[in-house]
Parts: sequence; structure tokens; C-alpha cells
Amino acid sequence: MTWDPRQRAMLEAMGYKVWAAPAVEPVALVEERPAPAPAPRVAAPVPAVQAVATALPQRVAVASARPEIAQLDWQGLQQSVAACRNCGLCESRQQTVFGVGHPQAEWMIVGEAPGEQEDRQGEPFVGVAGQLLDNMLRAVGLTRAEAEPARQVFIANTLKCRPPRNRNPEPEELAACQPYLDRQIELVRPRIILALGRFAVQALLGSNEALGRLRGQVHRYQGIPVIVSYHPAYLLRNLTDKARAWEDLCLAKATLEQQPERR
Repeated sequence: MTWDPRQRAMLEAMGYKVWAAPAVEPVALVEERPAPAPAPRVAAPVPAVQAVATALPQRVAVASARPEIAQLDWQGLQQSVAACRNCGLCESRQQTVFGVGHPQAEWMIVGEAPGEQEDRQGEPFVGVAGQLLDNMLRAVGLTRAEAEPARQVFIANTLKCRPPRNRNPEPEELAACQPYLDRQIELVRPRIILALGRFAVQALLGSNEALGRLRGQVHRYQGIPVIVSYHPAYLLRNLTDKARAWEDLCLAKATLEQQPERR
């Protein structure tokens, strides 16, 4: 093959050697440089919606096993939680921790499990971690004190009883409490949910993905926007992540402002 002089000059300037191929098969041969090693294939992250959908069969099975909970009003639900003996945590608790706040709050905060102070007082997020949460909420105009639904949050935990020595919840314990949390959300009908900690994320999104990879996105629980963030107890041990928690709060606030008004 005859090369155009400009093509030859360009190829040679790039470091290639160009020569004529044998007459029987006229093709230009270009000296090959070693091909770079192929990049390792990385599995694409599962979208948040898919993660929720994957967890739905298990969530539905748990709820359908105790359908009476889905019919309870606030008083009946609170009485059911107080009398619950559906897992071994009932043997070691001092009292159940139902939740506090406005029953029609626009914001719902979901934490993980009660600690020692919560077990004593029967209220979620007390002590130093609770003070930090209160300060964070106050910074965006929210409170757990009595106020209108747009300002007073409703706070609940994934578990209603304290695990001994504050150990991590067991799967059967989370499953036993799941219908209570589901019904609380149904009754509050929040416009946005802030999930604090990985066990809150598992309960709401059915995802075992690392919390850091779920941050910065808008997830959904039964159509309600869910923002993932760090638990205040974690932030007390990892002060550098407070800035990220503030970003999560700002994302939640901006997301709520884009939502239609509740009917």
C-alpha cells in the first residue's frame, strides 16, 4: 500500500515505523506498542431503589406475620410495644423506648437501638449523643420540643429495647421490631426520614451497603425520601465526620423543600 506522505510523516512523528506489506496481501503494517493491561472489572453499585426492592419480600413476610400491628392506632401501638415479648430483649430491658415527637411531624428521625440512658428514661437519643442530635436539629430550625409539625420532629429507634451491653442488634431482634417501626411511619406520614446509623439503614432500605457509600443520595421508603447519615454516638468518636453529617442535614432540608405539600 502506498502511504500519503503526510500520513507517513504523522505516523513516524508518533513513533511508529511504517513499511510496505508483501505484494500478495497489500496491507500496511504498523509496529504495535504493548497494549496496556485491561483494567479490572468492578461491579457497578446496586442502585438504592434496587436495594429496597430486593429487601421487600423479607419485609413483607415479617409484617404479614403480625398483621394486627398494621391496624393499631397510636395508643394501641404504644401499648403493644410496652407489652412486647417477641424476642429475648424483653428479659433484660428496664423499659421499652417507643419514640417521642409530633405525631404528624414532617421530619422523622430513625436511630438504631436504645442505650443505657434511653433504657432508663424510656426516650430515644438522650445523654451526650442526644444533646448532639438536638444541636444538629436546632441548626436547621428543628426541635424535639413541642412545636408545629414543620418544626417538631418525631424520633424513633429501629429497636424498642436495649441490647445487653449495647451490643449490635441480632437479625431476629430487628425483625421482631420491624412491624412497629413500619406502623409508626405509617401513622406519622413524614415528608422526609433521616436514617442515622447502619441498622436504621438496614431497617428502612434493606441494604447492607456501607453507610459511607449510601450518603449523599436520596433513597426511598414507601415513596418517602430517606437521607442516610451517621449516628450521633459515632460522631462523638469521629469528630471529623461532623462536617459530612451537616452536609446530610442540608441535603435532607433541600430535598424536603422540593417535595409536594402533604395532603
